[in-house]
Amino acid sequence: MSYSINHILAVSRSGMLTQLLDLDMVSNNLANVNTNAYKSNRSNFQELLNGEYKNGVQLRATQMLMGQGSLIVSDDDFDLAIDGVGYFSVTLPDGRTAYTRDGDFTQDSEGTIVNEDGYPLVWDGSIPEDAADVHVNQDGSVMVMQNDEWSQVGTVQITTFDNPNGLQIIGNNLFLETELSGTAQTGTANSENYGRIIGNATEASNVNIASEITQMITLQRSYQMSVRAFQTTDTMIQQAIRMRGA
Repeated sequence: MSYSINHILAVSRSGMLTQLLDLDMVSNNLANVNTNAYKSNRSNFQELLNGEYKNGVQLRATQMLMGQGSLIVSDDDFDLAIDGVGYFSVTLPDGRTAYTRDGDFTQDSEGTIVNEDGYPLVWDGSIPEDAADVHVNQDGSVMVMQNDEWSQVGTVQITTFDNPNGLQIIGNNLFLETELSGTAQTGTANSENYGRIIGNATEASNVNIASEITQMITLQRSYQMSVRAFQTTDTMIQQAIRMRGA
């Protein structure tokens, strides 16, 4: 099997482009290493074949790795984490429901539980103004301390999807339901097929720094090899042209 010089140039070019795209993905993962509940992403490539010839590779898809991030203890009563599968639901300004693993919630001036962007948490209760303390149990039941007694004022449910990788990413750790993700299935935390809610905690990013840095070094070296192959082939073409014109 023989390859033309132009074919080698095309293969080298596709290698450089895909390595740059993968490097962007790795860089984004590293940039979000301290983002609550961030899920790392990886690139999936496909080899291009034309009969017996290899025509390089192309970026076929990106995949979100849904592994659990470690749980970090917090002093904030409204910080929540999901241990296991599931998402919290928040209401967007346009009325749509978005889903997130980021449980960094707080209480706004009106007493509403909101995320960092001010989007209200979807749950079926409210926090009394005279509540002395708040705690969320593993089943999502929201308990408040009033007059030295605990009482339940509502429940935070969580939502699961048949294919979480099919969710649409809209930024700020928020996702939307799509046909690929399947219909949202909302239920009681700490029950069958649903994770448990951990109060006074947040979920950390699941990015593995060592793995990402190793991948970055590998990509940089692969890119350098592709560049050298491209430059060497280009030099050969120039020499051939000069010889033909001599």
